[in-house]
Amino acid sequence: MSALPSYDCLGRVFLRIPRRPGAQTPRVQPSASENTLQIQRRHLLGAFAAAAALPALPRAARSSETWEALLARASGQTVWWHAWGGDPKINDFIAWLGTQAQARFGITLNHVKLSSTAEAVAAVLAERDAGRVTGGSVDLVWINGENFAAMRAENLLFGPFAESLPNWPLVDTVGKPATVTDFTLPTLGYESPWAMAQLVFEYDSARVAAPPANMAALRDWIIANPARFTYPQPPDYLGTTFLKQVLYTTIAEQALLQAPVDPADYDRLVAPLWDWIASVTPALWRGGRAYPASETALGQLLADGEVDIAFAFNPGRASAEIAAGALAGTVRTFTPSGGTIGNASFLAIPFNASAREGAQVIADLILSPEVQARAQDPAILGFQTVLDLVRLRPEDRARFTALDLGVATLSPDALGPALLEPHASWTTELARDWQARYGTSP
Repeated sequence: MSALPSYDCLGRVFLRIPRRPGAQTPRVQPSASENTLQIQRRHLLGAFAAAAALPALPRAARSSETWEALLARASGQTVWWHAWGGDPKINDFIAWLGTQAQARFGITLNHVKLSSTAEAVAAVLAERDAGRVTGGSVDLVWINGENFAAMRAENLLFGPFAESLPNWPLVDTVGKPATVTDFTLPTLGYESPWAMAQLVFEYDSARVAAPPANMAALRDWIIANPARFTYPQPPDYLGTTFLKQVLYTTIAEQALLQAPVDPADYDRLVAPLWDWIASVTPALWRGGRAYPASETALGQLLADGEVDIAFAFNPGRASAEIAAGALAGTVRTFTPSGGTIGNASFLAIPFNASAREGAQVIADLILSPEVQARAQDPAILGFQTVLDLVRLRPEDRARFTALDLGVATLSPDALGPALLEPHASWTTELARDWQARYGTSP
């Protein structure tokens, strides 16, 4: 039984994914009895249950191959990296990384731009079910959360590989535990982290003198300032993250968020969340009758002056946009008291990847201090590093200390605590519930 979203919703998406010449795509028939949301809910909840029941995947025997030998095999390979393509700056960063991979290792890096990571997951599942256990079309995927849980449950991942990468000892696994735990599931070396993220709220200080101190104050501010706030429409990841942020401040038993959703208790636990959302919906941008589709679209509303407060999963995004001239210089960031949700972005290699060696080299290259510092530069991305700066050589540490994080970026001390991501099943349930109450997916 498949534990992933069924082909009747994602098979059609898979047909649009760029493939190597000659690659065969399984064709499937859509179901007439279930809609996309019902299928995702049923199958993903099955995936979470399966993943929770298997705390450790069978760990593949470590190869005796040296890194030098792996580099030799990787040279000349083409790595197809399936990653979200909705941010031009991230696309530019991946393109730059490709030039480095080619110059240093003779590896060609192709970015397959996704609107949703589920597209790549569906591609790998379709190939597995069609018997394509080698020569897969996905070599590397930017992944976390429910998609990792689903691939883990279906044994669709190659590994473990992360802890064998030469730059792995530089990762701050103690100070940044999200580097080895993905939405409560241990990564066990089947994912390699490449960026830290934490939710921050962005506001235009020219129009908002004092930002709300906490989530309750934010609710009051939204009601008092109609049409000046909104959030991306779930199941968009940032829109669903906003729901989880509100849930953290309204649920009576926060510890339950680290366990899979209990259907018997779900309605009781989330009732205060939906009361919060219902109270602000009439005061949202466009009266809550329309929502931006993504983080990029929400950021554009702030840039255009259509909203006064927005939010992002990148603490350096506002500074990066200001530096690029795309956002007013009066924009600043804040986090409400009690903390905001934080997590890590990961790279995973499918079990049937054609360029396993090249994919590992790319994962290691991204962990290098040079690349990590470039990603943290607000003029490039403003991402937070996964590395432990104390472990770096002085010359590499200097790459980070020399960075001007930007006028709108909070210092690490001011950022506030990072709340652990709830179990991935909460993401699916909240998105399903929101769509049932307020609309359908974009």
